[in-house]
Amino acid sequence: MSDRALAAQLEGYRLTTAEVHYYRPDAPSLLQLFVWQDYDLAPDFPVLLDFLDHWRREISAALHSVRVAHPQLVGPAEWCAASDIFSIR
Repeated sequence: MSDRALAAQLEGYRLTTAEVHYYRPDAPSLLQLFVWQDYDLAPDFPVLLDFLDHWRREISAALHSVRVAHPQLVGPAEWCAASDIFSIR
């Protein structure tokens, strides 16, 4: 793990994966996929939004959709152990 990754995790950033679906102007019927990963903060995702702003400005491909996976969005169900058991008859 790099120092940057450790520092980001200590600040609350978690690994975020985004599937960016896009199409190029020369082939609008061909939907393509780009997978992006970086450390980001949910639910605002400032790093992802910066990347998408860069995409819109610098890349000649139109965004179709973006699907995001983040530990705060997808994860195991939370549970807690019961301290008492009551019988209802």
